[in-house]
Amino acid sequence: MKESGKNYKRIVIKIGSSLFFGQEGLSEHPMAGIAEQVSGLIREGRRVVIVSSGAIAWGMHALSMKARPRELSALQAAAAVGQHLLMGQYQKYFEKKALHCAQILLTWDDFGDRKRCLNARNTIASVLALGCIPVVNENDTISTDEIRFGDNDQLSALVASNLVSADLLIILSDVDGLLDKDKKVVRVVPEIDHEVKMLACPTDKCTSVGGMITKIEAAKIAVDSGFPCVIANGRTKGVITSLVRDPDAYGTLFKPKAGLTERERWMAFGTKTKGRIVVDDGARQALINRKSLLAVGIVAVEGHFEAGDIVSIRLGRGIEIARGKAGISSRQLDKIKGAHFDKEVIHRDNIVIL
Repeated sequence: MKESGKNYKRIVIKIGSSLFFGQEGLSEHPMAGIAEQVSGLIREGRRVVIVSSGAIAWGMHALSMKARPRELSALQAAAAVGQHLLMGQYQKYFEKKALHCAQILLTWDDFGDRKRCLNARNTIASVLALGCIPVVNENDTISTDEIRFGDNDQLSALVASNLVSADLLIILSDVDGLLDKDKKVVRVVPEIDHEVKMLACPTDKCTSVGGMITKIEAAKIAVDSGFPCVIANGRTKGVITSLVRDPDAYGTLFKPKAGLTERERWMAFGTKTKGRIVVDDGARQALINRKSLLAVGIVAVEGHFEAGDIVSIRLGRGIEIARGKAGISSRQLDKIKGAHFDKEVIHRDNIVIL
């Protein structure tokens, strides 16, 4: 099944900082191409959200920093200097297309708190309704997650899944896509399995600080949420327009699965888990059969959580199989785990299978 021919109306485009800064240094050139292509999509009646890295890189350039700072406070200071410079570049080029940009800075808390998540969703919807372009970035000056966990790849998937209900996620950087063992681009990935992950992380030394592994993680959020994701080289001329017409055109296309509901997306991806519940195979099968999680099938409780917190449900081998909203606290659960107890630990309506 090809993805071409579909009419993608809501598109999220992640712009990597490597498109602005390479071995040759700072380059504004990509901005002109981005503005040209995005404005064309908007004229066609599509709605586009940009998730852009680059604040730290722009700050480093302005402050004449030769190397990326190691101290968190210095990174955040560079981000504070660079964020308005980054937005200034977007506004400069989109103004030439008679379009306005809207800066939206997010933290993990904006996803984890359901009320704040819905408010952010409504804000982005209003910005799009006004014909403006939301430019989203992690709020680096107060949050450490973008610095620590992957150069906004995950953020772009969370925005697409939980805030926009996107039809397509495009992740652009300076790589041509996912490469196989022979260094050739994998054109289509029907399922993100262990072998695909190993192509992104061929050794046990991988850390989630950017690169292909975090792009694979972002793609998984997208496909599990029910829409395709493409990883492609942003320096290819006309790449955005081409991928919206045909996601098979360039890079690596990740095929979507059956979509989750909006609430399931939030439980699965929109918030950090507060703890872990380890279950046996009997409980695993019950969850697959859409049953509630009972204490009798619980082997161990890890971490601290309260009733209402989102927790990870895992097998003894450390494999995460589901997430859910806890019905009782970890303190209570630790006392009754493995026992026959009438009240469900997590109701089936509050469980999402991963």
